Amino acid sequence: MNLEQYIKDLLYRYDCVIVPDFGAFISNNKSATVNGNKFNPPFKQITFNSLIQNNDGLLANHIAQTDKMPYETAINYIKFEVEEWIDKLLDSELSIEGIGDFYLVDEVINFEPNTSINYLTSSFGLSSFISNSVTRESEKLVNKVAEYKLQVEKIEEKAPIYINNKKRKKTSYFIKYAAIFMIGASIVGLLGKKAYNNKVEKQNSLAIQKQQEERENKIQTATFSISSPLPTITLKTIEPIIKYHIIAGAFRSESNAQKKVAQLNNKGFKANVVGKNKWNLTQVAFQSFSSLEKANIALAKIKNETAKDAWLLVKE
Repeated sequence: MNLEQYIKDLLYRYDCVIVPDFGAFISNNKSATVNGNKFNPPFKQITFNSLIQNNDGLLANHIAQTDKMPYETAINYIKFEVEEWIDKLLDSELSIEGIGDFYLVDEVINFEPNTSINYLTSSFGLSSFISNSVTRESEKLVNKVAEYKLQVEKIEEKAPIYINNKKRKKTSYFIKYAAIFMIGASIVGLLGKKAYNNKVEKQNSLAIQKQQEERENKIQTATFSISSPLPTITLKTIEPIIKYHIIAGAFRSESNAQKKVAQLNNKGFKANVVGKNKWNLTQVAFQSFSSLEKANIALAKIKNETAKDAWLLVKE
């Protein structure tokens, strides 16, 4: 693959591609333009700066990775190609395909970019095009009047000449009135056609609107009845078994147990009495759970924040 192909590949992706010991190709994004009826899409404008010659490694790395060669080999390849470019430029014009043309003027390198390739990837597939001229209705009418006027002038030239001046004058008036009538008829015809089209559009719009209203009325007044009702289904829900209780204390007196429940509820717990133990003491729980996991989480929080001696009772 030639060196210019590597440069073109990089111009699609980067704004600056430096060719060591030769110069840098710099691209600038340009907006779409309109020249008369010609429309040009956005593009990358390529310029050349011969003062930027230091190797930044971009081109050499790209060649090395593409052709699976050592970096130093890629550097030598670029150097060899650049020497050939400079030798050719000293003798005549240097043309790099798809990039542009180079020539020397007073030992200064001049560059003319090739605009046949658009390096802006966002404009891929877009090309310049020329639009047809648009003739408006008013312009058509003026052109039509001018055409009829030209026809009237031709009719007047071909009209027979009578010796009687009065008849000739009458004939002339008749021709002029006929021409005016033709122009007026054409104008009325154009206006009438436009009015007819507007009327048809209006009627179509009203018909569509009426259909929509009828459809909405049908939907609003529609009733649905079921002749044979579906059988009633009774669902039985299974109550979760609450068997995990975080014990706050045990009391010999039932009234003391109820006081403890009230105190805990005031603190935000869902306290309750969970029965008596084997010593006939009434047990009060901070809260009760159906899930062991939730009970253990709540127990750890209570032991950490409220009562270190709280414990978990599992009651089958």
